[in-house]
Amino acid sequence: MTTTGRRALLTAGASAAAAALTGCTSDGAGPRRPSPAEEAAAREAERVARAEAALRRRAADASRTLLERYDAALAAHPALRTRVAPLRAAAAAHVRALSQGDRPAPSPSAASGTAAPAAPRPAPADPAAALRELAAAARTASGAHTAELLAAPPEYARLLASVAAAGAAHAYLLTEGARA
Repeated sequence: MTTTGRRALLTAGASAAAAALTGCTSDGAGPRRPSPAEEAAAREAERVARAEAALRRRAADASRTLLERYDAALAAHPALRTRVAPLRAAAAAHVRALSQGDRPAPSPSAASGTAAPAAPRPAPADPAAALRELAAAARTASGAHTAELLAAPPEYARLLASVAAAGAAHAYLLTEGARA
């Protein structure tokens, strides 16, 4: 059960308990209006759900941007496929995990054939510069995931921390790891 589900369950339980307590003393006929506490609890549950959905969108978008950079680099430099394709596959898995299936991660071939909201900028012409640009994009995505940790519910924070660590590893593998 997700944190949002637990919060909704707790809110519903609190609302039901408040309804049971106020229902026993109500002498009015007709449908009962929610108490101010019930209305406040419902508003808070809705606010929390909206904030969590926005956090999930931001996190998925950060990984989706990194995935687009991998696709651009692979399109411009097919010779980098052996080195970059496994990292691109991991980034696609991160998009799927972070978005929980909201929008599937595009495949490298589908990314160029579908209409996107904004065309991704092309990769640098030099393969070494393209790798440096990918490493910078991985660091940016990793930083974005790290920045969201404090606002995330516990299980999503663990996922974000893992994806942020993977992004840092990608950056290393794209730059320093090649020298080792």
